[in-house]
Amino acid sequence: MNSPSFPAIAIDLQLTINGVVHQLTVEPWTTLLDLLRDRLALTGTKKGCDQGQCGACTVLVDGHRMNSCLILAVSKDGAEITTIEGVGGESLHPLQRAFVECDALQCGYCTPGQICSALGLMKEGHARTDDEIRELMSGNLCRCGAYPNILTAIKQAMATVEKPA
Repeated sequence: MNSPSFPAIAIDLQLTINGVVHQLTVEPWTTLLDLLRDRLALTGTKKGCDQGQCGACTVLVDGHRMNSCLILAVSKDGAEITTIEGVGGESLHPLQRAFVECDALQCGYCTPGQICSALGLMKEGHARTDDEIRELMSGNLCRCGAYPNILTAIKQAMATVEKPA
C-alpha cells in the first residue's frame, strides 16, 4: 500500500535577528532553534535537550527570554530575535564581561543560554535577592555546576547596568 502524497508546504515570514531583517520561507514545523542554527548559521544558540528543560537554546524574542526549541518559527513572524551573537555588538556587554571576570563558565555549552536568560531577567526587573535570581534562572541548567559564579556574574552585571551614568 502506498503512502498518501502531501504537497510541500512553505510559509513566508520576516524576522529581525540581531538587528538584521530576514525574509524567510520555512516549513511550518521548523523550530526557531533549527532556523537559527541550520538555516542562518547562528550556532551560538545551543541545542541541548530539545524539550525546553535545559535552557541552552534560550534567546530573546521581543526582549523576553524564550526556549527557541519550543517555538515554531512561523509563530514569531515580525518578531525581533536576539541571540548570543547579537549581544554586545562590537564590545562585550557588561553581562558577558562579568561572566568572564567571575569565571561563570567552564565548558561554555550553557553560557549563551545563561547570558540570554540573564539579560531577560535583568530587563524584567523582578530579581533583587540571590534567591530570586536563582529561582528566575532555574530553567537554565549548567552541567559543570558553575551556579555560584553565574549568580555572582549576574549580580555584578546588574549593579553595573543599574548604576546611573
